[in-house]
This record gives sequence, C-alpha cells and structure tokens, in this order.
Amino acid sequence: MKKLTLACLLSVMAFMAKAQLGVKYDPTVQSTKSMQYFKPKGNLFVGDCIPFSKDGTYYYYWLLDSAHHKSLNGLGGHQWALSKSTDLKHWEQFPLVLKIDEPWEKSICTGSVVYHKGKYYAFYATRLLNDGKVNEQLSYAISNDGVNFEKQKPNPFYTSAPGYSKRDFRDPKVFVDEKTGEFHLFVSSWQENPVMKNNGGALVHLSSKDLKNWTVHEPILTGQPSTPECPDYFFWKGWYYLVYSDGSNTSYVKSKNPYGPWEAPRYQALNEDWSNVVKTAEFKNGRRIAAAWVPNRFESKDENHEIFGGNSLFREVFQEADGTLDTGFPQEMIPETGDALNLKISTDLQASPLGNNGAAINSPGGVGSAHIENVPLNCRITLEIEPIAANEEFGLYLRSGEGAAGGYRLNFSAGNKTVRLGNTTIEGVDGLDKPFKVDIVMKEGIIDVDVNHKRTIVNRTYEQNGSFAWFYAKHGKVNFKSITVSPLKEN
Repeated sequence: MKKLTLACLLSVMAFMAKAQLGVKYDPTVQSTKSMQYFKPKGNLFVGDCIPFSKDGTYYYYWLLDSAHHKSLNGLGGHQWALSKSTDLKHWEQFPLVLKIDEPWEKSICTGSVVYHKGKYYAFYATRLLNDGKVNEQLSYAISNDGVNFEKQKPNPFYTSAPGYSKRDFRDPKVFVDEKTGEFHLFVSSWQENPVMKNNGGALVHLSSKDLKNWTVHEPILTGQPSTPECPDYFFWKGWYYLVYSDGSNTSYVKSKNPYGPWEAPRYQALNEDWSNVVKTAEFKNGRRIAAAWVPNRFESKDENHEIFGGNSLFREVFQEADGTLDTGFPQEMIPETGDALNLKISTDLQASPLGNNGAAINSPGGVGSAHIENVPLNCRITLEIEPIAANEEFGLYLRSGEGAAGGYRLNFSAGNKTVRLGNTTIEGVDGLDKPFKVDIVMKEGIIDVDVNHKRTIVNRTYEQNGSFAWFYAKHGKVNFKSITVSPLKEN
C-alpha cells in the first residue's frame, strides 16, 4: 500500500473534521405522516420553525437541535432541516438543507425564505465567536428548488447595523417589494442606547436591491423588554401583520399600512406559553398555517422551566372582521384515531346523566362532578360544553386518578375570560358563557386543546398519567354533551 503524502493526509483530516462539524441527521428514518407533535428519531429535537409555501406546497424548514442548545459550547450547533407537503397529511423528509460547513459557524440560526425571479432565497443568522465574544451576523443562500441551497459570498454578508447590538442580531425576516425589486429584512436586535434602558428590543429594517449594499431604515418595532425574536410579516385579507416573540411567547400587531402605524389586537391568540416562536405561511384556498414548537422541561419535571428543543406544533390561523387572529387545530393534522370507546359516564356529585354520552352538573352551592374511567394515555377527547347562566368555573381533570387526585386541570372561566391547562393560561378568551366545542389531544408528554376552533392552549406534561377524566362545575350549572374518547393510532 502506498504511503500517504503529508498534503494528502492533511486533506483527508480536513475532510473528516469538516464532515463532523454538525450533528448527523437521517431523513429516511423520519415519519412521513402528520407532522403535528413530530420529534426526529433519537436524541434530536425540533427548534425554531421557518414555514414557507409556494404553488400549494408547504415547506416546513426547522432547526435541528441535538443537545437543547448546548452544542458547540452552548452556541447551538443548529442546522436547517426540511419537511414538505401538499396536503398536510403526507410529508417528504429531506437531508439538511443548510448545514454547518465551516469551523467558525457555531449555529445556523433562524431566518426566512422568499421566492423571487425563479430562485429561492434563504436568509439566516450565523452565530460565531469574534475575538472571544459571541456575535450574530447575517448570511444567505440561494436555491433553484428550495431544497439544495448554496451559501453566498461574502459569508456573513452583514455584521450589524450602527447603534445595535452585535451579540443580538439574528432571525432575519425577508420579503421582496415586487414593484421596486428591493429585498427587505426585519432583524431581531437590541438598541445600544434606548431611551428606556429596559426596553431596547427592536426590529432593525434593512433594504437592498443588489444584496450587497444595504440601507438602514427606522426600526419597524421598538420598545420591547427583550430582543423580539423570530419575526414574521405578512399581508392577509386587507391587513398587514408584524409578529414577534418575547421570551419565546408570540405577539403581533396589525395595520392597514405596510409599515404601520401598528395597533394591538383585541387578544393575542398566538400567545401560548408552550407554543414557542410562532411563524406562519399561506396555504391553499386562502388558508394560513402557523408552525411552532413545544419545548421540553428541565429534568422532565412538570413544574420545571422550559429548555430549548422539543416537538413541532401547528395551528390554523383565522381572521376576524377587525383583523384579530384566531387559532385552531388544522383538521388534516389531527392524529389518527381508532373507533370511539364505549365508556360509561359515572355521575358522582350533584350530577345526572345527559343522554348516553353526557352529564348535567348542577352545583350552585359548591362543586359537582362526573367521571370516565379507563381513558387511554394517548387519545383524543371531543365534547360540547353548555354553560347554563353564570358559573364560577368549570372544566375537566385529565390524566387524573380516583377522586380526581392528580392529573391536569383544564379550567374555563367565563368571568375572567381565561382557559387554564395545568400550570399555563391563555387570556382574552371570548364565548365561554355560551355553548362551545372542545377538542383535546393527549399524546405522550403533550396535552393540546382547541377551544371552539378559535383559541388553542398546549402544555408539556410528564408526571401525571392517570386513566380517569373528571368533569366538574363550581357554583353553577353546566351540561357536558357529546363526549367521545378515541385512542390514538400508533405512528
């Protein structure tokens, strides 16, 4: 066997080092069914999502996470994966589309995709170390098919705008003004000298016609308590929407004009504590589908804080007449179930049967209850709730035990306009004093709830795994009707 020359040996070593820069990902072993609650196989997780659509195809780009943001000395080590679908039921899985190719690339961070003049442009932030300090700088790549991207030079092409943080300069949202041919970016950052020191979070506005020379405009958003992450921006049915996240919780403002002035909606339907950094993309027939991720909890304990990386989460977005947004389950993405179970509803306290699959609870002086036993750990529960006059509160205990011990309380309060699921709450929920439908999916460590196809709430749950579902009402009368429990099919 011939001896390797030093140059050849160094070349082989460099190739091997480069090949090991990012975590390995095998698309061939991933699920091709519904991506709702998807997690890649092995010790891998879903991070920030970058949804995009073209010609009826939903492109779901997402950050591949391998160690809850601890890879490459805590800088993330993230790379872009891709799943895509034309019907939201059947999905194609692809090799990584934006990888860590160079030792200085410590993370391929969140960004966005736009199609312009026959090309797909993916803008993203690259996290790197510069003189021992963490910087985030802007990069982009071009593709002919939305799958095979080539990074462009110089890389990065933009460091940071004057007056803004170099550490926090990420998550570019790109769109093209088709009239002028200008590329516009909204970039998450922090003002170096804000008037109010604790409210320096801003979205920097950059524009360019040649992707080389960039103009810095007045920021599109200021005065945020943290860097407003993962911005989204779109025009839909007469309204412009600017979406951003504070501490992973998503909010938006709306306007009739492309750059504001902005106004707050009546309520923030995208704001769910365990639905992180929501971004959206259009879909067929004027629909809009949002993508996010459900984080894990530290040490898998119900009361512990969230950690980066988890399972994918999707919402269908609806629009009210005044531009306010609602959310619900995308019907195509609800997990498949078996036949509904024939379960007996036991009426325990100040309750009576209501048909074959319901219970009427009348408890003006306290709490009344009914329950179902032998509820599968992974199942779908649907029901209608009919409040009669005023109630203090009502709802269910899920994954509970005998006597409603343990479990997770799903609580509705019409007076407070709140829905609570375990230790998380959504606010500004209208219509809880009238009949409404509830759709519940419990799958492994996730409980997800659709309230009348207008609001949604999700939570990461680990420790309570009882087989009882309890129904209750306090200081009032409530009818629980058309209750069905269906086991989920295995993927």
